[in-house]
Amino acid sequence: MARAEATAPEKGTPVGRRVFLGMVGLAAAGVAFGSKAQDWLEHALAPITARDGTGLSTFLPVGRFRIYSVTGDLPGKNVADYRLKVGGHVSQPLTLSYADLQAMPPTDLNKDFQCVTGWRVHNVKWTGVRLGDLLNRAGLMPGAGGVQFRSFDGAYTESLTMEQALRPDVIVAYSMEGKTVSREHGGPVRLYVAPMYGYKSCKWLDAIDVVAGKPEPGYWEERGYDVDGWVGKSNGRDDKPTS
Repeated sequence: MARAEATAPEKGTPVGRRVFLGMVGLAAAGVAFGSKAQDWLEHALAPITARDGTGLSTFLPVGRFRIYSVTGDLPGKNVADYRLKVGGHVSQPLTLSYADLQAMPPTDLNKDFQCVTGWRVHNVKWTGVRLGDLLNRAGLMPGAGGVQFRSFDGAYTESLTMEQALRPDVIVAYSMEGKTVSREHGGPVRLYVAPMYGYKSCKWLDAIDVVAGKPEPGYWEERGYDVDGWVGKSNGRDDKPTS
């Protein structure tokens, strides 16, 4: 086997095992040396990826998280240019800037982030707007049965039933751990569905579409994941929440 090169590959390029593990060590060092080092590592190391054989790109750990992408890269939009579209089966379609979202009544959540692959990040601080508040502002029309989400990565989709979408612990998040949601974490705005596995929390949120009747399955559901991704459904760690 050829020796892995010790230089960083171009964006989206798989890396050798030793290089990857060495970079993981650097990411851990970022945690030890503080937030400034960690911020640098997020931007410098995240583009280095490893392929898992399914088409999913696994990026280097960022802080307490592992970073995934279905497109092989990490798309980005700056806060000034960001716009969120809310439409579909509503009476007043919306186009909201980052500032518009911040001007709405905020919801703060301090809850875990659980990946379906088994890892969990405890006590993540999220701030955003309740999805239900956005939907009510847009004006749900009779027969609205669910919500579909699109990512500006051009590939990822997700969906929730209307009952799920109106839960108080489902938010459109614009802040994470006291800062604007980073590009690596799906910012500047992402969905956060607290009681469900991470694949339900659509990153790089571009559009919210209300649909009449039952919503279509999302990206991973089309590939065999549970449509109702309650934490614990597959690993027994938690009970399905009731509120």
